[in-house]
Amino acid sequence: MRESGGMQHYLDHAATTPLRPEARGAWLAASETVGNASSTHGAGQDARRLLEESRERAAAVLGCDPIEVVFTSGGTESINLAVQGLWHARAAGTDAIVMPDAEHHATVDTVEALLADGAILRPVPVRPTAAIDASAFAARLPGAALATALIANNEAGTINDAPALASAAAAARVPLHLDAVSALGHVPLSFRGLRGDAPDAAGLVAMSVAGHKIGAPVGVGALVTARTARLAAMLRGGAQQRGLRAGTQDVAGAAAFAVALELAEAEREAENSRLQTMRDRLVDGIRQRVPQAELLGDPRERLPGNAHLLFPGAVGESLLFLLDMAGIAVSTGSACQAGVAEPSHVVMAMGRSEQDARSVLRFSLGRTSSDDDIDAVLAAIADAYSRASGSGSAERS
Repeated sequence: MRESGGMQHYLDHAATTPLRPEARGAWLAASETVGNASSTHGAGQDARRLLEESRERAAAVLGCDPIEVVFTSGGTESINLAVQGLWHARAAGTDAIVMPDAEHHATVDTVEALLADGAILRPVPVRPTAAIDASAFAARLPGAALATALIANNEAGTINDAPALASAAAAARVPLHLDAVSALGHVPLSFRGLRGDAPDAAGLVAMSVAGHKIGAPVGVGALVTARTARLAAMLRGGAQQRGLRAGTQDVAGAAAFAVALELAEAEREAENSRLQTMRDRLVDGIRQRVPQAELLGDPRERLPGNAHLLFPGAVGESLLFLLDMAGIAVSTGSACQAGVAEPSHVVMAMGRSEQDARSVLRFSLGRTSSDDDIDAVLAAIADAYSRASGSGSAERS
């Protein structure tokens, strides 16, 4: 059973990862700065300096100019600002949105809302691994108002060919938004490099990231927007951040985010190797104990800490609760859908049945993961699967 006071084994880093002590320290130090960064008095300018220093540090990691970093409350706001902003600022006569079938709900729900405003969806199929079909993506681009795509799938962990998607959008002269929320800290990201020599207001013009995926506080993120991007603002009431996001800026959050970004990038290669080794041991061990289990997603081009597994005949929610009772935290997919009894749209987009889409678990490792966490899963998974699938009912009766 779970010990009182917290979870013993946390394997849901894709949902959120623990706050880094350095980020906490940066937040606490910055929170002592009194003043609104938009004020012209000395206290306000002190806050402004710290804010802009944080913006410069974030830009250095993300491969963009500081003015291109728009701080937000997190990934969902960044995605909403990008998708809605690009569509509402579109050229006349261009109403189509190009979107792959296995995107995060922050994108899917935003696009669905725009359909009521007259947007036209051009869906793009994904492969059985959840990888975006780049040729199908390119074929749907001509004449579109915008395109949006994940760099790394948040459920299956599959990493897409972001340079190919960005090149296709540039060639079609269509503005592209990339969701880099799950990729941040694991995939090399350079906004400038991905944008290349794209024409003004076309190709990659926006990229979303979130702080809580890399050890910054929940509630801070950023949208990287090209200088030439044409976006309509969602929040109004001030000219902060190029007029794209009005409101008093979170100086302490920005400072903590910048620190977490720098640490995540400095550790990325070594940490990816460590996580991949543990992840492979986890997958191999589960397969030995539950031979029916199947690893979904691309076996090679995937996030290093992601293990997305199908457990045939078992209900994912039941498995989750059984593991939770053993002190192990995992997910059935995107945390934004947790608690909602519905099949994974990502798994179904991969060509699987609705039953399969209800029978998946996502194990995701992170900075605090250890071999003890893997051992705990391997000790509990066979019994949990037997109980969740009903195969052990006769033995328990």
